Amino acid sequence: MATQGQVITCKAAVAWEPNKPLVIEEVQVAPPQAGEVRVKILFSALCHTDAYTWSGKDPEGLFPCILGHEAAGIVESVGEGVTEVQPDDHVIPCYQAECRECKFCKSGKTNLCGKVRLATGVGVMLSDRKSRFSINGKPIYHFMGTSTFSQYTVVHDVSVAKIDPVAPLEKVCLLGCGVPTGLGAVWNTAKVEQGSIVAIFGLGTVGLAVAEGAKASGASRIIGIDIDSKKFDTAKNFGVTEFINPKDHEKPIQEVIVDLTDGGVDYSFECIGNVTVMRAALECCHKGWGTSVIVGVAASGQEISTRPFQLVTGRVWKGTAFGGFKSRSQVPWLVDKYLKKEIKVDEYITHNLTLPEINKAFDLMHEGTCLRVVLDMQV
Repeated sequence: MATQGQVITCKAAVAWEPNKPLVIEEVQVAPPQAGEVRVKILFSALCHTDAYTWSGKDPEGLFPCILGHEAAGIVESVGEGVTEVQPDDHVIPCYQAECRECKFCKSGKTNLCGKVRLATGVGVMLSDRKSRFSINGKPIYHFMGTSTFSQYTVVHDVSVAKIDPVAPLEKVCLLGCGVPTGLGAVWNTAKVEQGSIVAIFGLGTVGLAVAEGAKASGASRIIGIDIDSKKFDTAKNFGVTEFINPKDHEKPIQEVIVDLTDGGVDYSFECIGNVTVMRAALECCHKGWGTSVIVGVAASGQEISTRPFQLVTGRVWKGTAFGGFKSRSQVPWLVDKYLKKEIKVDEYITHNLTLPEINKAFDLMHEGTCLRVVLDMQV
């Protein structure tokens, strides 16, 4: 491309400070250095993690920054030594890297990767600990190693998955975060078996993806728990078989579920990020074998608690990041499953807007009727 090796000036939504509206700015995006890839972002979805950092509650949050981590685009250029993607490849940026060389990647026990985390955690690139974004010479921090609320972004080559070019980017951008997190919590972390009874706390995008994964695994009952009863009709379409609103009960929700399930569920999933709910999710599990998976990210400094006897008597408490999927290896597989109509993606998209409407998009995201908003980044 003619832009290769050049600084690109494009539009991006910049978070100048916490809780202040994002501002559409002209930003300069430097060429990729060794081990880096510059991507033209065509579509980016919004996720609650973006809102969490924007709120100022994230201890790793740095300002000014460019948020966004659930997106799809086309490689514009690559830096020295990059071999696995090339210009014009269709890609999904992955906040969960996969280098295949570090202790984590080689362990065979986790999808976490340690290679670029020291840099992405502080909003810069690994090679020189600097940002590739600037406005009139002032550096703008990266976010989660992705920064997809920009028309062009620079990512590490270990943080980008090459996908089938047939896949519609305005749909599969969702496979960069929320949908895989829910599906993988069921398939990889919990390994739900046929006939299981499952409880899901929080019926947003991730909770619905858990329901979809549980249905595909043959769960016999999928109980959705949410304080918004209007969500049940949608949840049924994703596999939820029964619904409980904790507001309708005086007893603690874990007791309600234990009574309804002859002693508790086989698997529960907390998809909110509320430590009180995490306790309820554990304590609604069946004695002897129940497993609870923490999927939601709690605010900084929060701690979980329960009586140790809950664990002594056989319950298991686990957590998951990106659903345990190895990003570069398995995101392309998820895209293929979507193309074969084996997993839902389109059904999570409730709104389509453009980059200049991003503040409106965040307002929508906080309303109960919205699952995912997808932004057309190039309009």
